Amino acid sequence: MFKEAHALAVENTEGKIPIYIPRSISWEPFGNPRQKRPLESVILDKGVKERIVADIHDFMGSEKWYADRGIPYRRGYLLYGPPGTGKSSFIQALAGHLNYAIAILNLSEKGLSDDRLNYLLTIIPERTFVLLEDVDVAWANKRKADADGYHGANVTMSGLLNALDGVASAEQRIIFLTTNHVDRLDEALVRPGRVDMAVHLGNATRYQIEQLWNRFYEDQDRDGIRKEAFLSTLQQLKSLEPSSRHSTLSPATIQGLFLYNKDDPDGAIAMAKQLAPREGNKLGMGIS
Repeated sequence: MFKEAHALAVENTEGKIPIYIPRSISWEPFGNPRQKRPLESVILDKGVKERIVADIHDFMGSEKWYADRGIPYRRGYLLYGPPGTGKSSFIQALAGHLNYAIAILNLSEKGLSDDRLNYLLTIIPERTFVLLEDVDVAWANKRKADADGYHGANVTMSGLLNALDGVASAEQRIIFLTTNHVDRLDEALVRPGRVDMAVHLGNATRYQIEQLWNRFYEDQDRDGIRKEAFLSTLQQLKSLEPSSRHSTLSPATIQGLFLYNKDDPDGAIAMAKQLAPREGNKLGMGIS
């Protein structure tokens, strides 16, 4: 019944992305479908986005190859790195690019058991990403709950592993895991076969800063002089080292500055000093 409802929802939300969350032992729509976000609007480091997209297109065209070799037809991706680097935004944009829905599963959800998790992952409809966000938090919360005597989610690591690749696990599945702290993940969770591609999304590189600048200010800065002035300002602030391609700033922070100074590149340059590392700097809203 859910598959029929899902098909109808997709038909009625063309141009949008249905989002699903679990309710008891089924998946239900979470609010209104999200507007599709152009894939090119998510600026990752040079070549990273293209590598993931190429891999997923190859996987989607290889069902017979997997079947002929008796290999489970599923693919797992891990995106890791600090907050504000584009993990969730990229997944949403990719879903829109491929006309996929997204089913979000919170492993810390109260009442979630191994059996329920296993069942939910077997009823994911076609053309739907499974998204396990901040997967490291589930085990941190569980340890805290055990210490406090409060019990919410009862998912175990072995239960999650069995759900991901056990006998009853569904095939034709694409799953994304995200974490801010990859070092906290169990090695068994990220081994090949469960995670087929792990991608680090870090602070903005010089390439990303330049691409974000072009996306916001290309019409006002066709000769690139203001862009060079902005990069020079970041170097003076020690937020971007001349000899390094990496900055100390998240893409979300850069985008937040540009959004605040929409159509005003000179304003962005003038406000760049607010990006200098200092305690309590909360500037930046955008990519999550």
